[in-house]
Amino acid sequence: MKKLLNAPENYVDEMLEGLVAAHPETYRLHAHRVVVRAGDKRPGKVGIVSGGGSGHLPVFTGYVGRGLLDGCAIGNVFASPSADQMAETIRAVDAGAGVLCLYGNYGGDVMNFDMASETVGFEDDIRTASVVLADDVVSAPAAEREKRRGVGGMVYGYKIAGAAAEAMADLDEVTRIAQKAADAVVSIGMAMTPCIIPQVGKPTFTIAEDEMEMGMGIHGEPGIRREKLRTADEIADEMFETLQADRPLGAGDRVSVLVNSLGATPLEELYILYRRLAPKVADLGAEIVMPLVGRYATSMEMTGATVSIIRLDDELETLLRAPADCAFWKV
Repeated sequence: MKKLLNAPENYVDEMLEGLVAAHPETYRLHAHRVVVRAGDKRPGKVGIVSGGGSGHLPVFTGYVGRGLLDGCAIGNVFASPSADQMAETIRAVDAGAGVLCLYGNYGGDVMNFDMASETVGFEDDIRTASVVLADDVVSAPAAEREKRRGVGGMVYGYKIAGAAAEAMADLDEVTRIAQKAADAVVSIGMAMTPCIIPQVGKPTFTIAEDEMEMGMGIHGEPGIRREKLRTADEIADEMFETLQADRPLGAGDRVSVLVNSLGATPLEELYILYRRLAPKVADLGAEIVMPLVGRYATSMEMTGATVSIIRLDDELETLLRAPADCAFWKV
């Protein structure tokens, strides 16, 4: 294992210390593994919190910022933060208008956010709502969308819900918009190499040098097929066709497309994928607005990519284009 670290057990805490030190205008460490927006809270604004395991920057903590999240609880690498951490995050961002919990569909996160919401409701009289982000089309069939994992498309939920809260919408309205955004996103991933969790010190899975896995999750969850590595165009074609089969696009649709690196895949290769995907959208008579290409939701040093497509209407597009500012994404 070759990593820039000191003691593996200090990996997450030292990362957070560095993040806050590098961007004090954006992030503040409120409590143990609880990061909130720097500066004063805006009275009457709905707070938005997320949480999840470390190892995915910019998800989850990186999206704390203006027009995005107000706070985030962070766990060990690929491990859920505790319900106590989540409750403390909710308390930290509450400005009197309630708090939306917006997070990926993973068992530990769902359970702990449910407990945290009950705790702050009982002990602090804070009103909360929850929207679970579940965009990975290969992790469950369309008839069981509620079982799907949250992957790269989660960032659209953060951005759109964050813009609604920044515009001072109330909790019911922010929740409605967040759910609308979550329902509009579909994603698929593929991987070519594993990653290494510092505390474990060995790869999360094994895969041959000449192989790839289509549909793999961001923690190394099994995909739909392992096969010989194919060309970028063939990979892009299958990813697009899988998304199209689940949520077909047509003439007149407006969409944003996210081509995301899982960590080690360089920008050059992401643009090779995008150059194949963009004409496919155009051939259907649809239009791409605000495409995103880069590292938006990673999996340590895993080599691979995810592709997400969100179908937009006037409301969602306006909120997607609204100003936002964090260390990893500025609009």
